[in-house]
Amino acid sequence: MALARGDQLLAVRQLDEARRHARDLAPTLARLLAEQGWRAREIDAVFVSHGPGSYTGLRVGIMSAKTLAYATSCVLLAIDTFAAVGHQAPPEADRLDVVADAQQGKIYVQSFVRDAGEWKSTTALSIQRFEDWLNRRPSSAWVSGPGLNTYRSCLPEGIPVVEDSESEPRAESLLALGLRRYRSAERDDPWSLEPIYLRPSAAEEQWRGQGRRP
Repeated sequence: MALARGDQLLAVRQLDEARRHARDLAPTLARLLAEQGWRAREIDAVFVSHGPGSYTGLRVGIMSAKTLAYATSCVLLAIDTFAAVGHQAPPEADRLDVVADAQQGKIYVQSFVRDAGEWKSTTALSIQRFEDWLNRRPSSAWVSGPGLNTYRSCLPEGIPVVEDSESEPRAESLLALGLRRYRSAERDDPWSLEPIYLRPSAAEEQWRGQGRRP
C-alpha cells in the first residue's frame, strides 16, 4: 500500500504476508493518511493491481479499492499486474514474457514487445503448461514475473531473466501506469470491476470435480 502526490511516492507499506490482509488494509491506510495529514475524501484516485495473482489477495485488494473509491467518490483505476512487471524490465530487453504460477504445472503467461519505448502486449493473458510455453517461446525474449519464484531453476541456461528485485510489481510501477490512465481521463466502474482470474480457484475445481455446482 502506498500514497503518492502526483509522480512522487510519499509512503509505502509492505503488509505482513503472515497476517490477514483483510484485517490490516484499512488500519494501514488510516495510519498512512494520518502521517501525511490527509483525509480520505482528499484522495483523487485509487490504483489497484487486479491480477492475475492470489485469489484471496485479489478479492481483498480489489474490494477494498472499490469500497474506498465509492466512499470517497474518487477515481478508480485497475492496473494489469503483468503490465506493471513489464514496466520494470531493463532497457536492453526488447521482448518479454511475464509469468506467474498457476499451479499444477501450469503458468499464467503474457508476451510483450517494446514499441517506441513502451511495452505493448502481443498475446492475451493465458494459462499454459510450463513445458509448452518453454518450447514455443522466442529465444530472444526475456522472462520476468512472480513465476520465477517457482520456475527459475527450471529455465535452461542462457535465457535472459530479469533480476529478482524487478520481477514482482512495485508501487512505483503501478503509480506510473495508473497516472498514465488517469491523465488520459480513463476511468473504471467500481460496480463492475473484477479481478483477472482466468480459471476457478482450487477449491472450486475440487468442488466441480465431485460433480457439484458452485
